[in-house]
Amino acid sequence: MLEIAAVLVVALLFGGMTLYSFGFAAFLFTALPMPQARATIRAAFPHFYLFVLGTAALGAALCAGIDSLSALLLAAIAITVVPTRQLLMPAINAATDAGQKKRFAWLHGASVLITLVHIGLAGWVLARMV
Repeated sequence: MLEIAAVLVVALLFGGMTLYSFGFAAFLFTALPMPQARATIRAAFPHFYLFVLGTAALGAALCAGIDSLSALLLAAIAITVVPTRQLLMPAINAATDAGQKKRFAWLHGASVLITLVHIGLAGWVLARMV
């Protein structure tokens, strides 16, 4: 039963991050006027990061007795999402507000890379479990 819960939580993490990154965010910028899309995505990201933190931490806890490598990878996602949410996201917003396009591009690129790594790690853990 613990294994099934672990698989479901990791699948939720992988699917949620993938859908948000490649579906929701892209949809907003095609469905809404740019100022409204930016405001909506800015309001949604803190919740996205909390989702990643919570599901990765829960997944790590569920995997702890099943597969220590998977638990470690999920814990790494949970730990690294904290500075991404608390430091990188505000820096991206500040660069946007200040019109610092080069700084925004660099910081946003870093956040995209971190998210892609998180998705890749979650996918790898999920593949290990099935």
